[in-house]
Amino acid sequence: MSFVDRFNRLEEEKSPLLKKFLRLIAPLSDASLEALAQESQQLTRQNFGRTMRMFAPLYLSNECVNNCKYCGFSRDNPIFRTTLTVPQVVTEAQHLHNEGFRNILLVAGEHPKFVSEGYLQECIDAIKSFIPTIGIEVGPMEDPQYADLVSHGAEGLIVYQETYHRETYTQLHTAGPKKNFDWRLECPERAYAGGFRRIGIGALFGLADWRHEALSLAAHLEYLLKHCWKAQFSIAFPRMRPHAGNHEYQPNHDLLINDRQLIQLIAAFRVCFPQVGIVMSTREPASLRDASLHLGITHMSAGSQTEPGGYTGAGNDDLHLTVKGRRVELDVEQRKQACGSTEQFSIDDERSAAEICDLLKQHGLDPVWKDWDEAILTT
Repeated sequence: MSFVDRFNRLEEEKSPLLKKFLRLIAPLSDASLEALAQESQQLTRQNFGRTMRMFAPLYLSNECVNNCKYCGFSRDNPIFRTTLTVPQVVTEAQHLHNEGFRNILLVAGEHPKFVSEGYLQECIDAIKSFIPTIGIEVGPMEDPQYADLVSHGAEGLIVYQETYHRETYTQLHTAGPKKNFDWRLECPERAYAGGFRRIGIGALFGLADWRHEALSLAAHLEYLLKHCWKAQFSIAFPRMRPHAGNHEYQPNHDLLINDRQLIQLIAAFRVCFPQVGIVMSTREPASLRDASLHLGITHMSAGSQTEPGGYTGAGNDDLHLTVKGRRVELDVEQRKQACGSTEQFSIDDERSAAEICDLLKQHGLDPVWKDWDEAILTT
């Protein structure tokens, strides 16, 4: 049995917790939302104190074999691509280390030719001496592959289902291994079997009705907490952002979740899952991130770049196009246009790590740069 079986029965079978969750994400009056937000804040303080865990993404490659209509890295997008060498990954990681980060998420598109066997392991080996907490956000793998990454020092895995709406998922994923809905849905369980201690799940809000996505995400989280209880879990609700290929896909604005609804969603998850981490990235505007500091979120990124080499310019000497999986060199005019590899999406909050750190302190919160060291497991 896997979550796929539970997910397929979700319309007919909802637990008492999920029924409560549905009530909390239903339309609420201002007074009811205020009460929900206050309860969320209280539960966050009880379970997390006044801490905020800091992290940063480090993009390794924007090569990808999948065609996903909503993603800047989509295979058929004519973008400037590069894959960092291991020394270049070290350069980017050292930059983030100097900014204060000790928790880095390695991100890469799914392409077995460019992000090849052993590449991720080499990257982890190269930075783990000075980056104690390393997570990955890459294409789904088998249990033994996850176990190998864990043995090299990876601690966390992030995998977003993108959308939990099967029909929409099929329409948006037109080529590549990501087309398999159930394979992706089972990814957190395989990661757990492989030994990951921290697992993050989420949905990309703006692809399907937000309440359907929220309920499905809550059901997924409920299942994982019951069956994969040795791991720590976090959730995220990233919203659609401008990206390369925008002309190919425009989100249905009737499906988008607004700021008020997003605050309600954060509070609802906190009330129903008081010990689960909640992530808010630099996708969101500074005003919303500031307003939500005390309402339930526990993880924040800062100063993020969403393209390979975005922090130091590493990899810009090897920019190229990829057509039907084949590398194509840039012509003279294209080289003039290229100032770096193409980002996956544009961020909204552009404040630096130092600025976010100061902001947290002004709000009486403690930025946590490091909360893990391998010495903990040393006998």
